[in-house]
Amino acid sequence: MPELDLQPHHDGSALYVANQRPKLGDKIKIRIRIHNSIGKLKQVLIRQSESGQSTFSPALKPLIHRHGWDWYEGILAIPNPEVNYRFFLEGTSGDSFWLNATGLHELDQPDRDDFRINVHNNVPKWATGGVLYQVMPDRFSRSTKADDREMPAWAEPKTWNSAVKTRGSGVNEQFFGGDLKGIEDRLSHLKKVGVTILQLTPFFPAGSSHRLDATSFDQVDPVLGGNSALASLVSKAHEAGIKVIGDLNLNHSGEAHEWFASAFKKPAALESEFYYFSEGNFSYESVRANEAQPKFNWGSGEIRKRLVEGKASIIAKSLSAPFQLDGWMLAAAGAIGKNRIDDYNHQVLNLVRETMNSSNPDSLLIGNFGTDSGAQTQGDNFSAILSYANFTRPTWSWLWNTKQNKEEAKIGLGRKAISGDQFRQAHNCQSGTTPWHLRMHALNALDTYETGRFKTFAISGSQRVAAGLQFTFPGIPHVYAGDELGLDAETGEGSRTPMPWNGERETDPHMIETYAKLSQIRKHHRALAEGSMRWLYSSDEAIAFVRESKTESVLVIAS
Repeated sequence: MPELDLQPHHDGSALYVANQRPKLGDKIKIRIRIHNSIGKLKQVLIRQSESGQSTFSPALKPLIHRHGWDWYEGILAIPNPEVNYRFFLEGTSGDSFWLNATGLHELDQPDRDDFRINVHNNVPKWATGGVLYQVMPDRFSRSTKADDREMPAWAEPKTWNSAVKTRGSGVNEQFFGGDLKGIEDRLSHLKKVGVTILQLTPFFPAGSSHRLDATSFDQVDPVLGGNSALASLVSKAHEAGIKVIGDLNLNHSGEAHEWFASAFKKPAALESEFYYFSEGNFSYESVRANEAQPKFNWGSGEIRKRLVEGKASIIAKSLSAPFQLDGWMLAAAGAIGKNRIDDYNHQVLNLVRETMNSSNPDSLLIGNFGTDSGAQTQGDNFSAILSYANFTRPTWSWLWNTKQNKEEAKIGLGRKAISGDQFRQAHNCQSGTTPWHLRMHALNALDTYETGRFKTFAISGSQRVAAGLQFTFPGIPHVYAGDELGLDAETGEGSRTPMPWNGERETDPHMIETYAKLSQIRKHHRALAEGSMRWLYSSDEAIAFVRESKTESVLVIAS
């Protein structure tokens, strides 16, 4: 087996796949590079799927020989909307290899690990090369207008410099009063970081500060400034060259939601079909047996119309005037429409995509997955993904500080660090089979508003290394507000500490310069936004890879 830097390579980038947006029936040129250290080859073939069967191509011809590398080119047919393929290399001495999305193998491999290409590339061009910034409105910035608003009944008021309660009862009721106008007033900060996409966490009325338990979808929460504040923020952000994405939970509502209140113990109510009620509507299915989060029943045609289908739906209205959002992130995307024997997931996600295409074809749909998203992210609905499995967990595990005993939250890690080589393997395993147009738009998050902060659990000083990986890996850097200030937090609630605009909390004053510089580097090197990724080296302490396009190569070393 050749050394890592000399192994044959192919990926879905334009360097290897000529047509990045193929159509059904197309025949496209694809390439593979093979170093002569592998030995003399008898033939190189493409094996691809075709209507449920596999077929081999004619032998590929070497086109270019450069610095010990032979570049072979062949034709890949697109007979179906989704096509799997791999390469077969046969040596003159009788040995053979398979190259698939997880790497080079001497034995035959399962089809699930093939390279994948499809006809569903609907990613808006503005997303490629973007930098996303996640903001929780209640904790980002408080405008002067916030003082004039009545607090919701559930709220426990806090001053901006109050300590955040991080565990136990009452954590979700902490109310700091940040609002949408406060975010608008801080758009210059986002520009300094290099942000091009602002992702807001939920902003509909709810019974908590995180607003994952919506009580209505008919308006923006008045305590955040209401509909007019969202419209103003989006307008000002657009003037600054920043797109704005909302966050929508289609898996469940809050138990205080107006639809649920209309149907609970009232079987005759129209909204009764929106949930999974028992006889008499006295009990119901909920998320992980949490009665505060009754689960939606997507078998209902009416709930589809209200939320995701047609011009009158929440999805459609949000992308139109006066709001004109640029897209949505769907929370718990893998759970939407699934309950016991019911599985409406694909139907619902496709309806969301169809409605978004009708309302704004240039919009971005992001799926938020806590685990492996491979089976649900082949590109026919989502145009970007947030999956902790392909970047977040491997990065935490590699740079994990084994000398600390803090309690990590919602990351799902053991207490043992992994090697750089294991990091490489984990990333390849979780991302290799994702179609390239989705892999280019996977959100590379160190942390989010649902986790503790990476910095808190990592080796001292390693946040800059991790941020470097965020900005140089295939995908979109996902920066959670406060990372650029070097904030600490052990839990998800702790990470929701208000932004210390006036020195309320300890920060790293130089960290923002790191993020700003990385944004500029990424902006000026298109290979980092859309180029191929080829591994060169991995050991316990270091990794190296190169991002390549037709015009440049960018070498990245992390240790």
